[in-house]
Amino acid sequence: MKTHAIRKTAISVLALALVATSASAQWQRRETGPRIPPVEDVQSINLIRTLSHHPPLMEAWGPFGGYILRGSTLPDRDREMVILRTAWLNGAEYEWGHHSRAAKAAGMTAEEVRNVAVGENAGPWSSFERYLLRAATELHRNSAISERTWAFLKARYSDQQMIDLIFTVGQYRMVSMALRSIGVELDEGLEPFPEDVPRR
Repeated sequence: MKTHAIRKTAISVLALALVATSASAQWQRRETGPRIPPVEDVQSINLIRTLSHHPPLMEAWGPFGGYILRGSTLPDRDREMVILRTAWLNGAEYEWGHHSRAAKAAGMTAEEVRNVAVGENAGPWSSFERYLLRAATELHRNSAISERTWAFLKARYSDQQMIDLIFTVGQYRMVSMALRSIGVELDEGLEPFPEDVPRR
């Protein structure tokens, strides 16, 4: 009986340790510092200062990133919703911080920004917005938009907008991988992830 109790206690402690490890993982990189430090003499945000170690990549990636942000056929609010959702799903707090600002500039409220983290079932989203958030989630989880979500969005979006939606999520998933792997630290004044929304 005593052996069974010890084993049960050990399992409980292990489970708690795994939960704690998972919950703290998003903060680990900030605590340990970046793997590649920002270039000191570049005056810009930390992402650009870090990627300045690789000028050919910056030159190639810059125009595409600029198109997604400034030339895309997506409405600004829609674009920022899917970028925020992608940042949240990928655990990219740096991207979340920058695009929380951009989302508010595009007309989103602070509550709506927070509700993007919760997902399509949070807050008074319109039906279209629910499917927009669902599309970002489906692309993250399955690398494809489902037939139902596609049909709903396509009733409003053009072919170009559907393509831009996919490439926007893809761009920010890629950037999220770089941010988290390199350990790019938050720029001063950036809004962190909402503390009241649990990470899954």
